[in-house]
Amino acid sequence: MRRLLLALPFALLPLAVAQAHEHKHDHDHHDHAHDSLGAHEHGVASLNVALDGQTLELQLESPAMNLVGFEHAAKSDADKAKVATAKAELEQPLSLFALAAGDCKATQVELQSPLFGDAGHHDHDHHEHQGEHSEIHAHYRFDCARANDLKQLDLAELFKRFPATEKIQVQLIGPSGQQGVELTPAQPRLNF
Repeated sequence: MRRLLLALPFALLPLAVAQAHEHKHDHDHHDHAHDSLGAHEHGVASLNVALDGQTLELQLESPAMNLVGFEHAAKSDADKAKVATAKAELEQPLSLFALAAGDCKATQVELQSPLFGDAGHHDHDHHEHQGEHSEIHAHYRFDCARANDLKQLDLAELFKRFPATEKIQVQLIGPSGQQGVELTPAQPRLNF
């Protein structure tokens, strides 16, 4: 399954390249780890989804601005509280992704961001040279007892809890093949 999810960005590279030509970039730099899926753009996140048998994997990548409202290190109590709240929300993926139909249980939740105090995060040196453009990465693995009942991925709750997220570029590999779609608060659902 890990191979399947990691191959996803490469399998969908032509789609990502086509989208990159359609969208202008707001910043002068690129995060090298994410060049294949596009550049850091406030309001925009990416979500890779892979459903293989009863295993569902999700990888969410978002500028911290979308999830906490800023990208600098949290120094004030108010900023630290925003980071803690966002982290707590992201640690509850079943409520964010509406997966009840598949009887899914989260078996793995990994969150990474310099804002969470990840000392070894790969962007640390990059930030000092390029300004602060922190990202938050979330990787989820679910075991879904009724995976065949999963008919759609519903991100309405994610958009509601993180209103600065205006659109999510979703790349999905599922039983009916691969697809790419842009979800928004007005259109938060993707059919498997």
